[in-house]
Amino acid sequence: MKRAFLRKLFVGFSMIAALGVAGQAWADDEAPDVLIKRLSTEVLDAIKADKSIRAGDMTKVVALVDSRILPNLNFQRMTASAVGPAWRQATPEQQKRLQDEFKILLVRTYSGALAQITDQNIFLKPLRAALEDKEVVVRSEIKGSGDPIQLDYRLEKTPGQGAGWKIYNINVLGVWLVENYKSQFSAEINAKGLDGLIASLVERNKANANSKK
Repeated sequence: MKRAFLRKLFVGFSMIAALGVAGQAWADDEAPDVLIKRLSTEVLDAIKADKSIRAGDMTKVVALVDSRILPNLNFQRMTASAVGPAWRQATPEQQKRLQDEFKILLVRTYSGALAQITDQNIFLKPLRAALEDKEVVVRSEIKGSGDPIQLDYRLEKTPGQGAGWKIYNINVLGVWLVENYKSQFSAEINAKGLDGLIASLVERNKANANSKK
């Protein structure tokens, strides 16, 4: 995955400060487009308030992701989808390790992009969904210096305790994040199995950590 793609992905994710969002009356729940507005504003404010985050302080980056971003992701679904059919054969321990390493991979990859946040603006497109829909796509476009960046989110409505909308995929410039990793992970699994994929993620994360030193 090219660095420019990853930079745009994180900048876009962090910069969803909504402009003129007209949410539907989704009962007592927060509408999915309103969720994106709120989440992105919180992340943007946190980044602007802390120079060390923009400089790539990993401790603070992880804390920001843990507190603001991960609670709004269905990370198990993201990881399972990226791993593909092999996920169902994974032991609970393997599934946990895959989620942990995938999280580290994303956080460390994105940390270098935090310093890129400047004056981009996000324009959310009208949400096309019915009140009874359980899965929706929130579409947006980042406009600033350079070409506009397409940024879309797939969200699902989760039932039970803690019910609400959760992000389970992100699209940048026509490429869905989960599908992009799925092709990479499939090659690793075919060549080395699940433990080989885990080992590869561990090594990649170590390399990324060393590059920050």
